[in-house]
Amino acid sequence: MCRRDTLEGDSQLPPTPRTASAVFDTLSDRLSATFKNLRGKGRLSEADIDATAREIRIALLEADVALPVVRAFIKNVKERALGPEVSGSQYPAQRVLDIVNEELVTILGGQTRRLRFAKQPPTVIMLAGLQGAGKTTLAGKLARHLKEEGHSPLLVAADLQRPNAVTQLSVVAERAGVAVFAPEPGNGVGDPVKVAQDSVQHARAKLHDIVIVDTAGRLGIDQELMQQAADIRDAVSPDEILFVVDAMIGQDAVNTAEAFRDGVGFDGVVLSKLDGDARGGAALSIASVTGKPIMFASNGEKLDDFDVFHPDRMASRILDMGDLATLFEKAQKEFSEEEAAKMASKLASKKGQDFTLDDFLAQMEQVRKMGSISKLLGMMPGMGQIKEQINNIDERDVDRTAAIIKSMTPAERQEPTIINGSRRARIAKGSGVEVSAVKNLVERFFEARKMMSRMAQGGGMPGMPGVPGMGGGPGRARKQPKKAKGKQRSGNPMKRKQQEQEEAARKAAQAGSAFGVPGQQAPQDFELPDEFKKFMG
Repeated sequence: MCRRDTLEGDSQLPPTPRTASAVFDTLSDRLSATFKNLRGKGRLSEADIDATAREIRIALLEADVALPVVRAFIKNVKERALGPEVSGSQYPAQRVLDIVNEELVTILGGQTRRLRFAKQPPTVIMLAGLQGAGKTTLAGKLARHLKEEGHSPLLVAADLQRPNAVTQLSVVAERAGVAVFAPEPGNGVGDPVKVAQDSVQHARAKLHDIVIVDTAGRLGIDQELMQQAADIRDAVSPDEILFVVDAMIGQDAVNTAEAFRDGVGFDGVVLSKLDGDARGGAALSIASVTGKPIMFASNGEKLDDFDVFHPDRMASRILDMGDLATLFEKAQKEFSEEEAAKMASKLASKKGQDFTLDDFLAQMEQVRKMGSISKLLGMMPGMGQIKEQINNIDERDVDRTAAIIKSMTPAERQEPTIINGSRRARIAKGSGVEVSAVKNLVERFFEARKMMSRMAQGGGMPGMPGVPGMGGGPGRARKQPKKAKGKQRSGNPMKRKQQEQEEAARKAAQAGSAFGVPGQQAPQDFELPDEFKKFMG
């Protein structure tokens, strides 16, 4: 198996694009199938609730969730599902899904836990965990994350035992664009406690406001490991001790976390390798068993594959309800308000004809900066239904498309309708593709322009009212769409009630953000527009 969460280039195998919640894929599939059986039932009997609870219990146990956690979870779900909040609901299956979602959020930690910063800098963060959990690479990811938030972090090489650990941290620091404190060569040479202690003084002198101490690990729990970690803790009095755990090692992760909690103590958990293909029960168990919150999650090999852990968003992903809040945050980072407004005005023109292939390329490159296409699509509601197609997306198609567009003349990019047979042959030769690929790209561009123009003019997309630069998002200035003329209300009281609820939900979504509000529930019958299906093959 290719080891995840290592430096780029460490692995002999190319990384496989996976969604951010790939470690929960099996669990997500089982739960989706369970709730699918409930849909369409106007009323749920006690037998229906029992059967659903049994399926959820099996799914959690197969995902390697700790037995005490499963028992408590099922008990709470059943008690609530058999109560008035389901029996009195017009849509009982949806209410059961809501209950499962809320209980998942609870066992994942409830509220998002942020870092505590020292009143007088530097803030000292100590990383602990077993060897192989990905501490060193994660130290670089955390440092890069904090740097993007305006801090000046210092990485400290206090793992002086593992071969080349100091060198690896130095390389990671360089890639992350942060400073490193590594006075000892490592490989068994040097005193890690003194290095950690000296690093705090060094940070004050060099005006670093955060110190991240990378400590040594072992292949298993032993007294020497615990004592060294405790000595470093006592020497630097860290503001936060983060326990780094490999999300792929199952119940051993929980046992190790309990041992560290009792032997050294920690304030929060960081999950590494969350994009792996293990069953993921550790992630669902660890917060509940240890009583410590999951604070960050690492979900890939690159330094920017790192996120603050939001229990509500993770629960939503597990239940295939998407994670539009995270998608919106990524879009806000990459799309400037000025560019978004500029693109929106072009798309809002007659049939979007002011939108050219140059604009298309710029948009595509901005989306690419947000991360892999597979991960972005995985954040949208209902994508579990086409998971196989998403995982089979070839990320290199974006590069091929860019090469084709860059092989065109400025005139061809401005007006693709002039591209005839001879021009297609020249473009294909210049970009190293078949002539048919050029023809397909131009046809897809016209279709995409048409679709994005409709979105810019208020058409929107199911479950996602708009995309920055494509009809929604920050900085977008356009006229408000006209209200629909007198939509007829049904004469059937039940159907009319449903219409009123749908209208209320729509207004609530509009009151949030361009991508919806955290915890917004996506329609279970979410489906990609026909224009997108063509790109999915």
